[in-house]
Amino acid sequence: MADVMTSTDHPPTDFLIVGAGMAGASAAYFLAPHGSVTVLEAEAMPGYHTTGRSAAFFAESYGGPRIQPLTTGSKDFFFTPPAGFSDLPLVGGRGALYIARQSQLHTLERFLETLQPMVPALRRIDGAQAVASVPVLRADHVAAAVQDPDCRDLDVAAIHQGFLRGMKAAGGRLVTDARLTGLDRHAGRWTVHTTQGRFAAETIVNCGGAWGDEVARLAGARPLGLTPLRRTIILFPWRDGQVPDDWPLVLDIDEAFYFKPETGRILASPADETPMPACDVQPDEMDVAITVDRLERATHLTAGRIESKWAGLRTFSPDRVPVVGFDPDVAGFFWCVGQGGYGIQTAPAMGRLTAALATGADVPADLAALGVRPRSYSPARFLASA
Repeated sequence: MADVMTSTDHPPTDFLIVGAGMAGASAAYFLAPHGSVTVLEAEAMPGYHTTGRSAAFFAESYGGPRIQPLTTGSKDFFFTPPAGFSDLPLVGGRGALYIARQSQLHTLERFLETLQPMVPALRRIDGAQAVASVPVLRADHVAAAVQDPDCRDLDVAAIHQGFLRGMKAAGGRLVTDARLTGLDRHAGRWTVHTTQGRFAAETIVNCGGAWGDEVARLAGARPLGLTPLRRTIILFPWRDGQVPDDWPLVLDIDEAFYFKPETGRILASPADETPMPACDVQPDEMDVAITVDRLERATHLTAGRIESKWAGLRTFSPDRVPVVGFDPDVAGFFWCVGQGGYGIQTAPAMGRLTAALATGADVPADLAALGVRPRSYSPARFLASA
């Protein structure tokens, strides 16, 4: 009886993608030219949990050695997107400034030594130069800094919608309010049970984000040990008027906080990483207070009136590197999870890598030239020895 069509059955698809956030949308965009694609989203609106709450920026200097190739591999797409992808620019001017106290200089030097060979635009400046570029910084708090002039703001909504629109133009489908209730595999095909009916697919692409391990369990796959971490953001006005838009993004070198201009106001975060279950996460008042305290210690800014505050989940794999590839034990089950705080800035490269590996193709030549190797991102690094 399992193969009998019912009124709630949907047409079979080559690739069924679970999750319509940035990971799922970019995977769908690049997979759609290679086969039929259906994207399932549990919420009424795609990107509700993490993508829609991201204060994203593009910085090749942000994320470490195994993130950098994916970020650099996404640069051309963001700066010169395909024709018709978006009516709006995907990037806006910004720049980044990594600041360090005297006690953090060793970390700053190690950061520069590791990344400058791959990101040659990085430049070390002294504390006085840092304060000159962002006058609200306290001179006694900044001993030195590293500039990344190529950092850019990203228009998350334009990028996300561009991927979904492109996927649909190539024949893909998006189904919302489709919460998974079961996954079964028989005779080389998946049957996917959801609150929007039953779907059939050759390949499941798990872009479930914080729910990635739950999706795996439904498919009979071993979980990776994904950890959702809460990140808090606040927005407040500057007492001296409108914030100059030419200030760079400012990050503590140990990522204890960051802030940047945002539509004439200050957007700030304590860069918190509080383990949480997968949920509709909300900001915690203690994290809001920590944000204000850290900001006021490092700058002359005061957050007297907080206009808005929110939180999102950044989900990491055990080694904090994204996971892309087929499960070594469960046929037809593909992982695309664990992007952490780098999922927006790496989305084009992640989508292309997912499409290549899911269709059995080679890694795109430009990504391979940057050092992207399938084994570095494969789920087998966690599951093979389990």
